[in-house]
Amino acid sequence: MNLATGYRLGKRAVTRDQTRQRIIDAAERLFTGHWYDEVSLKSVADEAGVALQTVVNHFGTKGALLAAAAAEMSSGVNRKRDEVMAGDPEGAVRMIVDEYEELGDVICRFIALEGKVEELGPLLEGGREVHRAWVERVFASCLPASHGPVRRRSTAMLIAATDVLTWKVLRREQRLSRRDTELAMRTTVIALTGTLER
Repeated sequence: MNLATGYRLGKRAVTRDQTRQRIIDAAERLFTGHWYDEVSLKSVADEAGVALQTVVNHFGTKGALLAAAAAEMSSGVNRKRDEVMAGDPEGAVRMIVDEYEELGDVICRFIALEGKVEELGPLLEGGREVHRAWVERVFASCLPASHGPVRRRSTAMLIAATDVLTWKVLRREQRLSRRDTELAMRTTVIALTGTLER
């Protein structure tokens, strides 16, 4: 391979990666703004400014595209979650409410379709595992040291107190303000952490 050929191949790879990223960005916008079944590969192609076949060539199916978009969204969420210090329940609730203000509605839409759209199951299960691990890390000092039923129950209570569906009840169903939603969740978490069996 000569230098000119290598340059062209490198440039093509960069263009391919940029196109792929444009498609993922378009998919994120559409999946976060609409129900899963309202988003088509064609609508993503139009949003990204590429041909439908380009989307198919990069991802194959809507499920694969959703997985790629969700992975990108998750990496940003996980970075923010990693910034929360263990033993800081107020910071934890503030961060989780920020996350849900940004992504809570789309997560709730995905949960509503979990039994109907096969691709959503593994994504949501992965999210649940991440949330459990985060709760166990951030609230480690409040949880029982033993890994028996008391710890499982205590962990489950903190998961429920910080879950997106708790946010949905407070913010969307009860129509609390963002501030009052955070206050209600923080009050619940602090009350729980003060009463957990150790």
